[in-house]
Amino acid sequence: KVAIKSIERELICPACKELFTHPLILPCQHNVCHKCVKEILFAFEDSFADGGSESSNQSSPRIKISSSSMDRIDRISRSGTKRNSLTPRSSLFPCPGCQRDIDLGERGINGLFRDFTLETIVERYRQAARAAIAIMCDFCKPPPQESTKSCMDCSASYCNECFKIHHPWGTVKAQHEYVGPTTNFRPKILMCPEHEMERVNMYCEICRRPVCHLCKLGGSHANHRVTTMSTAYKTLKEKLSKDIEYLISKDSQVKAHITHLDLLLKETECNSERAKEEASQCFEKLSCVLEEKKSEALRAIEASKNARLEKLQTQAEEYQGLLENHGLVGYAQEVLKETDPSYFVQTAKRLHARIQKATESLKTFKPAAETTFEDFVVDIAKQEEILGDLSFHANGLEVPQINEKRSRMYNKALISWECPGNTDSADIYALEYHKLNREEESATWQEIKVCSKSKVISDLDDDSSYVFRVRGFKGCICSPWSQEVILRTPPAPVFSFLFDDKCGYNSEHLLLNPRRTSVESRAGFPLLLGSERMQVGCYTTLDYIIGDTGIAKGKHFWAFHVEAYSYLVKVGVVSSNKIQKLFHNTHDVTSPRYEQDSGHDSGSEDAFFDSSQPFTLVTLGMKNFFIPTTPAAPKDPASRILPLPSRLGICLDCDKGKVAFYDANDMKCLYECDVDCSGIMYPAFALMGGAAVHLEEAVPAKYGEYRDDV
Repeated sequence: KVAIKSIERELICPACKELFTHPLILPCQHNVCHKCVKEILFAFEDSFADGGSESSNQSSPRIKISSSSMDRIDRISRSGTKRNSLTPRSSLFPCPGCQRDIDLGERGINGLFRDFTLETIVERYRQAARAAIAIMCDFCKPPPQESTKSCMDCSASYCNECFKIHHPWGTVKAQHEYVGPTTNFRPKILMCPEHEMERVNMYCEICRRPVCHLCKLGGSHANHRVTTMSTAYKTLKEKLSKDIEYLISKDSQVKAHITHLDLLLKETECNSERAKEEASQCFEKLSCVLEEKKSEALRAIEASKNARLEKLQTQAEEYQGLLENHGLVGYAQEVLKETDPSYFVQTAKRLHARIQKATESLKTFKPAAETTFEDFVVDIAKQEEILGDLSFHANGLEVPQINEKRSRMYNKALISWECPGNTDSADIYALEYHKLNREEESATWQEIKVCSKSKVISDLDDDSSYVFRVRGFKGCICSPWSQEVILRTPPAPVFSFLFDDKCGYNSEHLLLNPRRTSVESRAGFPLLLGSERMQVGCYTTLDYIIGDTGIAKGKHFWAFHVEAYSYLVKVGVVSSNKIQKLFHNTHDVTSPRYEQDSGHDSGSEDAFFDSSQPFTLVTLGMKNFFIPTTPAAPKDPASRILPLPSRLGICLDCDKGKVAFYDANDMKCLYECDVDCSGIMYPAFALMGGAAVHLEEAVPAKYGEYRDDV
C-alpha cells in the first residue's frame, strides 16, 4: 500500500495552496478547485472592467481577488441562478499550474469535468489525517451516533439503525450502493458537461477527454478520432501501469538523483553566498571611490570658501575704515589737527595716496570674491547612465543579433533581431538607437523596452543614418550589447500609391493582383500573335503602367522589388503632359535601322531615339541594373552594368527637377539625372516578356513578432 501522507504534494491546489475541493480538469490537464476557477475567472473579468486595477484578496497567486468579487460569487451561488450564468464573458483562464492562458471554450467552466478520482484520493488523505475523527450519522436525533456506512446514491452517512429505517428491505432503496463512512460522494455515472442528460461512453483521442455520442455526432468532436470507453480504460491503465513499474524499477537511480540534488542545493547555497560577497565587495569598491571623490570635492569647496571669506572680510574691513571716526578716515581726521606744516606734510603725503586709492575703489566698487560656486558643480550624467546599466552579465544568456535582412527603413523603421540557435532565453529586450552625427563626439542613446523580437520606430529624420543595438534581460541578468548596426533612412518622405488599372492599362498583357500592389507581364499567346508578322529587325514596344497618384511638388521616395526572373523592366517617372503620347505609341514598330526603304543610318536613328523619349526611365533585367548612356556615363559598357538590388528606390525632387535611383537596402544612389517636372509627375513602369514588379508595403505602426517558423 502506498503511504497516503507521502503524496500530499500531488493533492494541493496550485491556486489556493490547500487540499483540492471539487477539482476540475483544465484543457491543459492541470487540476484546480472549482471555487478557485470561479474566483480567478471573475478577477480576470474584473481586471478588464476596472482597467487592470489591483485588488486586495490573496486567494489566488496570480490574480488578486477583490472583496466585491467574493461577495458577487457568493450572491450568485445563493440566488440559485442557472449554471450558465456563472460563466463570465471571458473564456480565457490563466492556469496557475502552467502559467499559460487557457481557452475554456464557449461553455467556460461548465464545460469542464470534475476529477472524481482525485476527489476520492483527497478524501482518503483527509481520513488518514483525521484518523480518530469519526463521521457522524446525518439522520440521528441529537446527540448523533457515529456512522457505520455511507450511501453513494443518497449522498449521506448513516448509523445501523438509521440505515435500516431509510433503506427498508424489499424497496428500491435497499438496492442502493453503500460503502464505509465517507464524506466524498461522487455520481455513479459520469455525465457529459456539454450535454447534461447524456452519459459519456467514448474517449476522444485528440482532445484526451471523455465525450458522449452527441459530441461525436454533431458537436466539437465530430471530426475527431474516438474510441470506446472500455478500450480507452484498458489502454490507459496498461500504459500507466507500465510507466509506474518502470519508475519503481528505477528506484535506486531516483534516490541517486535525489542525493545529487541535495548536494546541488548545498552547493547553490554556498555559491550564492560567495556571489553575494563578491557583489558586495564590488559595490564597496565603488563606494570607496565615491567617498574619496566626495571628500576631495568637499575639501576643494571648503578651501575655496575660506579663501573667498578671507578676501571679502578684508575688503569689508577696508570699507569700514572709510566711515567717519573709523579707521582711515578717523586717522586722517586726526592728522588734520596737526598745526605744524613740516610735520603735517611729512605724514599727509603718504596718507593722501591712501585716501585717493580708497576714493577710486569707492567709485568702482567690485566684490573681492564671487559668492557662487558654479565651478564646483559635479557633472554625473554619464556616470548615472553607466550605473543605470550596471547589472550582471551572464554567460548563459545569449547575445541577440540584429537581423539586417528582416530589418528595413521605409516610412518607419522596422528593427528585427534573433538569438543564436533560435533560443528565447530573455524575458525582455532593450533596443537602443541614436542618430549618427560625425560632428558630435558622444551621442545620447534612446532606449525602448520590447517584449517581442521586433520593434517599429517612428519619427526618424529623412536622409539620416542611425545606429542600433539590442540586448536581452532575464530578471536582473542581462546579456552584453549586440553588435551595432547602421541603417539609413530614405532620402525623402515615402510616397504611397497603387498601380492604376484604368489609364492605359493593358489587361491582355499585364496582370494586376487584387490589391494593385503587384503587376506581372504575361508572355503568352497575345505576344506570339503580335509577333506573327515579324520577320527580321523588328521589336515590340513595352507594356506600360503608371501609379494612380501624381506628384506636383516637393521631394518624394518610393521603393519596389523586381523579380529576379524578369527579362526586361523599365522604371522611372512620366509627366502628365506626355502620358497620352506614351500610351498612343503603336505596339508593333519596325526598326528603321534594318528597314530596307527607311533611308536612315544608325547615327541618325540614335539621335532620333534619344530625343523622342516621352519620360525618364532606366532599364532593368536579367538580374542587372543598366546605367543609361549619357555623356557623363562611363565609356566602357561593362562598367554601366550593376547587379540588380533586391529592393530599388526612386527619389523625385520636383523643386530641383531631378530624379535619382537608389539601392533601397542601404539607400545608396546608383544613378541621378535631370527631369522636366512642368506637369504632374507619375511613377511609371514598363514590362516586356516574363517580368513582375511588387511595390514596397509601408511598415505598419504595430508589427507583430516574427514567428520562429517564418
